[in-house]
Amino acid sequence: MGAVKTKRMPRAVREQQMLDAAVRTFGQRGYMAASMDEIAELAGVSKPLVYLYLTSKEHLFTACIRREAEALVEAVRAGVRRELPADRQLWEGLGAFFTHTSRNPDGWAVLHLQARTHGEPFAAVVTAMREEIVVFVTQLIVDAAREAHRDPHLPEREVAGLAEALVGAAESLAAWANATPGITARQAAATLMNFAWAGLGDLMDGRPWSPPEPDHDGTGGTLPGGTSAESSPTT
Repeated sequence: MGAVKTKRMPRAVREQQMLDAAVRTFGQRGYMAASMDEIAELAGVSKPLVYLYLTSKEHLFTACIRREAEALVEAVRAGVRRELPADRQLWEGLGAFFTHTSRNPDGWAVLHLQARTHGEPFAAVVTAMREEIVVFVTQLIVDAAREAHRDPHLPEREVAGLAEALVGAAESLAAWANATPGITARQAAATLMNFAWAGLGDLMDGRPWSPPEPDHDGTGGTLPGGTSAESSPTT
């Protein structure tokens, strides 16, 4: 009896199967500890086939980072309906972000932990992804601020720092939520929404927080307890 022939799988499908296995392995074991042997075994293919498709461990890892980054950006963009009020848009964006990271913990570990600690080529891909999300969030906030202030020319720089801070907080909170049993994507999104929207809401209403006026000697005033604002160490 001749050997049983297996059904030939399309290259694109086979490659995604390898990437699935690689993301799981890199996310759970880390880039350095992961081996091509275990990735091939998990994917159900031979190691030579992995090398044939993706040439090296470095190229495989880069392909994983790119795929996961594109998926996250697409999830956030698709999750926001721009016809909704500003607070609902932000809520939906945060919900989409935390839903995606909670459903893809290995992919998030690859992006948030592994890619940033193993060299510039890997980190550069994540940086580009992050910048795209920051630009998107900045536009959400600036559009809302312009509408609230009835000023279509409100400079984007007025809110760019807020978007940067919000994205950074979301990244840290996603890592915490994935490592904390019982925390849902909705709970994580609500936590950050409660933290952020109090300040953003005041901004939209034209009530931004302002630092105290400088003292007559030119210092930045005092902090609670009599400490000079300028002499106080930064954290």
